[in-house]
Amino acid sequence: MKNSFTQSVLLAAPCLLAASVLASPAEAQTGAAPVAAVRVVKSPPALVGSGFYTANRAPLQGLPFQKLPPGAVTPRGWLRRQLELDAQGLSGRMSEISSFLKYEGNGWVDPKSNSGWEEMPYWLRGYGDLGYVLGDEKIIKEAAKWINGILANQKPDGYFGPDRLRTAENGKPDLWPHMLVLDALHSYYDYSGNARVIPFMTRYFRWQSTLPNDSYRSGWGALRWADNMAIIYWLYNKTGDASLLSLARRIHENSVNYVDNLPNGHNVNLAQGIREPGEYWMQSGEARHLNAVENDYQNIMGRFGQVPGGGFAGDENTRKGMGDPRQGFETCGFVEYMHTHEMMTRISGNPIWADRAEEIAFNSLPAALTPDHRGIHYITSPNLVEINKGGTLGQFDNKFVMLPFRAGLYDYRCCPHNYGMGWPYYAQEAWLATSDKGVAASLYTASDVRVKVGDGTAVTWSETTNYPFADTIEFKLSTPKTTKFPFYLRIPRWTQNAQIRINGKAVAVKAPPLSYVVLDRQWQNGDTVSLRLPMRVELKKWTKNKDSMSVSYGPLWFSLDIGERWVRVGGTDDWPEYHVQPVKAWNYGLPADVKASDFQILRPVAPSAQPFTPQSAPIRLQTKARRVPGWEADTQGIVRPLQASPALSNEPLETVSLLPMGAARLRVSSFPTVASSTVASGAGANGAGALDWTRLAHATAAASHLHDSLEAMTDGVLPARSADETVPRFTWWDHRGTQEWTSLSFKTPQRVSSVSVYWFEDGKGCYVPASWKLFYKDGENWKPVEGADNFGTARDSFNTVRFTPVTTSALRLEVQLQPERSSGILEWKTDAANAAR
Repeated sequence: MKNSFTQSVLLAAPCLLAASVLASPAEAQTGAAPVAAVRVVKSPPALVGSGFYTANRAPLQGLPFQKLPPGAVTPRGWLRRQLELDAQGLSGRMSEISSFLKYEGNGWVDPKSNSGWEEMPYWLRGYGDLGYVLGDEKIIKEAAKWINGILANQKPDGYFGPDRLRTAENGKPDLWPHMLVLDALHSYYDYSGNARVIPFMTRYFRWQSTLPNDSYRSGWGALRWADNMAIIYWLYNKTGDASLLSLARRIHENSVNYVDNLPNGHNVNLAQGIREPGEYWMQSGEARHLNAVENDYQNIMGRFGQVPGGGFAGDENTRKGMGDPRQGFETCGFVEYMHTHEMMTRISGNPIWADRAEEIAFNSLPAALTPDHRGIHYITSPNLVEINKGGTLGQFDNKFVMLPFRAGLYDYRCCPHNYGMGWPYYAQEAWLATSDKGVAASLYTASDVRVKVGDGTAVTWSETTNYPFADTIEFKLSTPKTTKFPFYLRIPRWTQNAQIRINGKAVAVKAPPLSYVVLDRQWQNGDTVSLRLPMRVELKKWTKNKDSMSVSYGPLWFSLDIGERWVRVGGTDDWPEYHVQPVKAWNYGLPADVKASDFQILRPVAPSAQPFTPQSAPIRLQTKARRVPGWEADTQGIVRPLQASPALSNEPLETVSLLPMGAARLRVSSFPTVASSTVASGAGANGAGALDWTRLAHATAAASHLHDSLEAMTDGVLPARSADETVPRFTWWDHRGTQEWTSLSFKTPQRVSSVSVYWFEDGKGCYVPASWKLFYKDGENWKPVEGADNFGTARDSFNTVRFTPVTTSALRLEVQLQPERSSGILEWKTDAANAAR
């Protein structure tokens, strides 16, 4: 189904997969010129210096696609509504409520001020483009005020912005926020043609080139040079200044390495940083640079992205072993990942990147916002059964509250200011010019595009569709004269037997997934094209994630409908804060022998301008499922991690409803499978071999003092050594030399005869303890275990103690810390779960 595209993405020239010529019956009889030449290719041709828009100059590699100027694409339908909600919500009204956007005294526009960092630049790049795609004069005017202020305050040496950022990174410059400003400036130039932008950027990059090489390894910018590189190449294509290519080479050679390495675990760094080698490929021409982007993507998704929705487990940083679907992905990560996918579509020509952009746009980004776009949360998880102030005990990487929907200007901070680029950038990338002077429908959505083609004639394609909630897309051409040009249609990875009609006549073409159909003909005013992309229910087993199961239909993933009760808990009438509670049971599993044919497709309501709510979702799936005993939320309402499938369940089969993942703020989209002991054997459906999740008795941890995560002790993530800081940990920090305790309470009494503890020792404050003892609960009393053989404190291994078996509801470690030293635990396991199967 959504299999990874693993072949090389280096496409220096189009690969012709098939070709045919379409002629009308009359033309076939008279021998007239054919109506259309039809080709199927992997990518449009990548030509240097060709086309009507910003093309790569030599010696840069030619690219198959060219981005259209802001305003060329006019979105309609549900996408336009998302943009309008942005304008009426956080992005459009951010300057009313964010102190980071106070114009007076802001260091980006006021030469006397040193205030300002990433917040205003984050907001400005999305805000300006929001105005351009909507044609909103109020927004365009306000964005221009900020941009003109920036342009007017460049320093004589070419630097711009707050002076304190020149030395903010231990004496070296913090250039990260400037990259965001450059992005806003390049969009402004492409929209307005303002002549001050080009010399402004030229002066700035000349200053940047005077920096010593180690400056390119300082601060956040060291991991995010992809943003800077993109503007360097854009400016080179405008000016031909060869010194810019020298600067790009120095940056690539002296910043962090994404070519054969993931240099950092931060989700946003990864989401935007991995495209840097692909950008540099335009200069180097080396296949390893372009292929590095795909390799990095596969590395990230293989380790942390074994979930539906297009994101990965990065609830700030990725963490070894923490890839369960309850882990979240930052809202900044969603929009940056989309931006990377959209840019890589243009650079590589590979349609897989457009598929990936759609996957996030349809399934994840909508759920990161309230339906009115006046609230946001920091992370969104594929399995998220309650939105509250929980998740602060180590379930996520950050310990601060990240789930409630709120304006979040100062606690979520980056995400409210940055999310606004998501939908405007997506709208602009919906249509792309091609270097052979054609046009491509890249991201399908209702829209109009004004584009130069063929001999330079400006034509308009109008696209009408309810995609992704329907499979048919209609195009109609408006042109002042008959014009010959190629029209490219993307064939996604999930469809088979795409059907195309020109002016109502079927086109005989076989287009495999991940290809483009090219309709090259003399186009006339009023010509129409119809594209049907058949969709079907598909099941995806996540073998790296406990054999869990997800369900898709075309580009949409689906989530269990568990109902949503929205509870206002604070904020103002304009900017309320909400928690969201489940209305129905959520702990369901799909039968182990489930098939795609077991799902019924329902269309309960007509498509609307806002399809991303449970009430307005225009498509649903219906199937049978069983509840999973033992699958519960923790004490903070966070769903507990999945255990191995199939889970044992003798609960009755029930009819359940699934809705599109993007419409569900509460969601279960990665399901365990279940088997009943009463089912006849066959195809793995019987209970033999099924795991009894109740006997795993999700232990509730407690401690005399907590730092880091209680759940880390029982999360099943095994360390490589005692100093392993890549896995979650529990510590008693900063208690030193004291007697401490930690306990595990079982939901049901367990028979236990051994306990194994893996101690944490970082050598910086936490060390193995001086000694420890083990107790079990007998009624209301704690008693020491009998017959214990060894209470070890060895490093880099489990310390296992065996004792006379006990049946108990709880175990307790009493630990004596070394003098002046603290301690912690990486993993604590018992033999209680061994009999669960």
